[in-house]
Amino acid sequence: MQLRIEQLPAHLQRGTLARCYVVAGDDALLTGEAQDAIRAAARTQGYDERHVLQADARMDWSALQEAASGLSLFSRRRLLEIRLPTGKPGKAGSAALQAHARRDDPDTLTIVSLPRLDAKTRSADWAQALLGSATWIDVGGIARDRLPQWIGERLARQGQSATADALAFLADQVQGNPLAAHQELGKLLLLHGPGQLSLEQVRAAVFDVARFDASALLEAMLTGDRARIVRTVAGLQAEGQPLPLLLWIVSEELRGWIRRKHGAPGRSWGGASMRQGLAPALVERALAPLSEAHLARLLARCAQLDRIFKGLPVADRDDDPWLELTDLALGLHEHLPAAPGGIGGRWN
Repeated sequence: MQLRIEQLPAHLQRGTLARCYVVAGDDALLTGEAQDAIRAAARTQGYDERHVLQADARMDWSALQEAASGLSLFSRRRLLEIRLPTGKPGKAGSAALQAHARRDDPDTLTIVSLPRLDAKTRSADWAQALLGSATWIDVGGIARDRLPQWIGERLARQGQSATADALAFLADQVQGNPLAAHQELGKLLLLHGPGQLSLEQVRAAVFDVARFDASALLEAMLTGDRARIVRTVAGLQAEGQPLPLLLWIVSEELRGWIRRKHGAPGRSWGGASMRQGLAPALVERALAPLSEAHLARLLARCAQLDRIFKGLPVADRDDDPWLELTDLALGLHEHLPAAPGGIGGRWN
């Protein structure tokens, strides 16, 4: 069965979940939100154990059969995710996906994530097998003429609204990029809280120089220049830059880097970094020796820093949020030996 993305919430609310969902699209934000919604619905129905298979060129596709048929240690029901970022499983993967499509196991729910497929790939045997047995969701972009309405709906979710001219201005600035719009909306909530937004408030937030100051911090983190990191954070504090906004930008960047380590398509994962003015080559070089687990630990520290800023105690952390931001920034390459040009050596 094929399902439009706007039909997914109503489908999930009915409570009868499919055995398998295919989420196909190139936009990281929209496809990620679709998968999150399916995961949340699955958890309410007892799919408490989760297995993730990253289908890269080195994958042993027998792992799919083992994961699907193995006994669960913690839950009777499990969620199995197959991530195929290239949309090309190869011969072994094609056979494995066709066999998996024929399975009828009520205790296993599968999510297959793919890029948007062209007509030729969509006609391949493995894709046709999934089309015939799964609920297939094609996630397209947001049409330019619908973007102001989409932004307005997102604002309403976070308790905000904006004038028509403010919505049109913001739609022009993000240039059809939902991830960029998501970033700007998060910033508006941090800066102004719930309520009505004027064009002047939206314009000031979009052009806020703090975003460009934050890019200097992100660049220092990527190069591993410890002295520059310390100077930059001290400068941001001295200038009175809002720490919650800086923390939010760093958090969003870390999420983008984690998606990159997952193998998300370059156009999607790179959107945030490019909007911060970071050179793709610098990001690639800096991320190469880092593990996804290390980036995830830094993202968890962002949540701790947010608690510290709000005056809440966090075990084994300083109560000065600016010191903690410095330590977090220094932590990107903390386990890598120093190397010429700033970035450390190979991740151990």
